[in-house]
Amino acid sequence: MSTGARPRSFVDLFSGCGGLSLGLMKAGWRGVFAVEQSPDAFKTLKHNLIEIGDHNADEPHFDWPGWLEVRPFEIKEFVQAYRRRLRSLRGEIQLVAGGPPCQGFSFAGRRTGNDPRNELFRYHLQVVDLVRSDLVLMENVQAIDTAFGASKQREKKCRGRPRKSYAKRIRETLEEHGYAVQQHVLKAADFGVPQFRPRYFTLGIRRDLWRGEELPDLLGLLFKIREGFLLARGLPVDRPVTVFEAISDLSTTGKQLVECKDEDSPSGFKEIVYQGPESAYQKLMHENMDGRPLNSLRLVNHRPETVRRFQEILNTCRKGVQLSDEDRVRLGIRKTAITPLAPDQPSHTLTTLPDDLLHYAEPRIHTVREHARLQSFPDWFEFRGTYTTGGDRRAKECPRYTQVGNAVPPLLAEIVGEALLDILDGLVMRRSSRSARGDRGRITSQCRGSKNGE
Repeated sequence: MSTGARPRSFVDLFSGCGGLSLGLMKAGWRGVFAVEQSPDAFKTLKHNLIEIGDHNADEPHFDWPGWLEVRPFEIKEFVQAYRRRLRSLRGEIQLVAGGPPCQGFSFAGRRTGNDPRNELFRYHLQVVDLVRSDLVLMENVQAIDTAFGASKQREKKCRGRPRKSYAKRIRETLEEHGYAVQQHVLKAADFGVPQFRPRYFTLGIRRDLWRGEELPDLLGLLFKIREGFLLARGLPVDRPVTVFEAISDLSTTGKQLVECKDEDSPSGFKEIVYQGPESAYQKLMHENMDGRPLNSLRLVNHRPETVRRFQEILNTCRKGVQLSDEDRVRLGIRKTAITPLAPDQPSHTLTTLPDDLLHYAEPRIHTVREHARLQSFPDWFEFRGTYTTGGDRRAKECPRYTQVGNAVPPLLAEIVGEALLDILDGLVMRRSSRSARGDRGRITSQCRGSKNGE
């Protein structure tokens, strides 16, 4: 981790339940506030990263300002209500980070150019404009760099000009406002997360703070510090962390089952009695628990026919590979995306749908805690709200599985945070150097003036 008494404050927009914020704060950044519109996700964020309780007393949390209500905010409402406050923060916020909603871009969902959420990145850029942060970080799905198709009428209007992806629009807007921009696809599995999860990161660096030299390359810097980062956490350097290493201690095999104790869960569900971590990754995730019970261990109550079908998948289908059309026909499965995980590989990318992935050895889907492990959320991080939702409520609610699936893996966010601190160090050094040169120039000029006046 970088050290030194220098400003290093950030705000997190579209924060979700707090995966990106947690990683940045673990890296040494000071969290000022976060903006999230979902009451469910904000409840989890507030419980873990704003309020202090027995579970997080020794963990980082936001230094929340007194002028901002501690509640969910829709981003447009927030910017309109606090425009003056945001402008007054110039010089105090070094990083504006966040992940604008990705559902309209993702190939895993109903990708559509008409989704109004696609335009929410503009409010992120408005906040950047207001606070004039040194750095800007935006995370999204890879498909944000793929242009949407257009209607024939639109094609005639474009007259052969190539359509722009939203990633390119973001780049161009940041460049217009004085930022040098780089965009990279980062794979979470490269940095200790037991999940492939490729994600598209945009980094903007204020051009006036880094003049005359080549800008630092985020991807190159990440791989430069990668080995030390992983070794310091007891994680392998020459291979990714596997599913087995991530969640084998959470299996039901050989465990006592008891009634689920979660206050947000109705009766009739079971959970395991946790016996302790086994692998290096599990021990890392279990740090600072001090014997406290794990949150979100509730097992799903599958119907007997579902259990039989899942068992047949485990017995007859390749693990780590999405079911083929032939397999789905043979098994009578209509769902198009279902993958039994392989224990000796990282997980496929988690989505917001818990039944996209099957446990590698047991005929069931994962618990929320198992999904959290695959996302690198530490065991002390407790989720709040309902576990699942459906029907019309899906557009309004953000249950626990969705909170986890939408999050930036905290371990990935942590190493990105360390790299950004190194970049910030460079900005501060150059700023100090320019200031020193300016002082020397003024002193020289004054001396010359004195001699001329003698």
